[in-house]
Amino acid sequence: MIFNEGEYADKVIEKVLRYDKRWGARDRGFIAETTYDIVRWKRLYSEIAEVHEPYTKPHLFRLFGVWCVLRGIRLPDWKQLEGTPERRIKGRFDELSKIRKFRESIPDWMDELGEKSLGNELWTKEIAAQNQQAEVILRTNTLKVAKPQLKAFLAKEDIATEFIEGYPDALKLVERKNVFVTQAFKDGLFEVQDASSQLVAPFLEVEPGQRVVDACAGAGGKTLHLASQMQNKGQLIALDIYESKLKKLKKRTRRNSVHNVETRVIDSTKVIKKLHNSADRLLLDAPCSGLGVIKRNPDSKWKLEPEFVERIMGVQQDILQNYSKMVKKGGQMVYATCSILPQENSEQVKKFLDSENGKDFEFVREKNVYASETGYDGFYMALLKKKS
Repeated sequence: MIFNEGEYADKVIEKVLRYDKRWGARDRGFIAETTYDIVRWKRLYSEIAEVHEPYTKPHLFRLFGVWCVLRGIRLPDWKQLEGTPERRIKGRFDELSKIRKFRESIPDWMDELGEKSLGNELWTKEIAAQNQQAEVILRTNTLKVAKPQLKAFLAKEDIATEFIEGYPDALKLVERKNVFVTQAFKDGLFEVQDASSQLVAPFLEVEPGQRVVDACAGAGGKTLHLASQMQNKGQLIALDIYESKLKKLKKRTRRNSVHNVETRVIDSTKVIKKLHNSADRLLLDAPCSGLGVIKRNPDSKWKLEPEFVERIMGVQQDILQNYSKMVKKGGQMVYATCSILPQENSEQVKKFLDSENGKDFEFVREKNVYASETGYDGFYMALLKKKS
């Protein structure tokens, strides 16, 4: 389903885990982690197993055999795995591991783009970091609970967490567990949000009582963070082109006890025009290649295409040009992406500042967040101020 039919890994796993009610937590964990692992290392395993798309059932068993051998797991005595050449698999692995695109299991074009954009050294470190399994990070909903209190509540539900230095609202899970079934989640005491993503809302420097616009809100992870930073005071307008995402956000605001969010679907240019020169703060969490969050979405390596990266850069510049008009004099805006490519980040900001619409803004500061340095997602954010 993931490889041949192009379905999204998380959705497929969710579906598969509903097949058999008798599976326990360990079975479910095994199925999910094995699947993600084989998706993450698809290219490397396919090269070793000498199989290719479209994959047949025997092909997939060969991939599973490679996974077992490389993970040091004793091969089950299934007829589909008879004659698996263990020594050859290990030999092939050693050989291919010397070549980055195979070692990190990425398409040729992505490897070339990464090296050209970031340089050999940084790209090598970054793509290796992007192949590590993502940690589960929670963001405390400070409207309802203090972080030490949340830690104690979760401990009572048998979920151990630890503080992370430099991330004031974050708790990291000591071991992976399903946090969505906890009472603490149902009571809206936290959201699941990567540590890097939790840096974006504070970067905007919002204050209670302001009018704040989150213009690419999606399902609203950062909107909810902004609401808690505003202490539920003022007006927070969440915009998106997808109504379905804003509906999810509405549900989340209720669970989080957030009262200052208003959602608006961008169904015409009028929606933006109505807000011209009215926002104290504007967040542009722009659509991007997602090259900073591969560890979270390993199948994106196979779904992303070079044409998309080119196309999305046009969209990013359009958003900067048009949406920036919502900021009032003296107001601030943050342009952010979950990409690590300078052409989607600092170069977009520079292009905007050099343009007619950008001449009213001044650059304040920017932050490049790399997975190879922090262990969390790759992100970029730039703070710009509109001249008064």
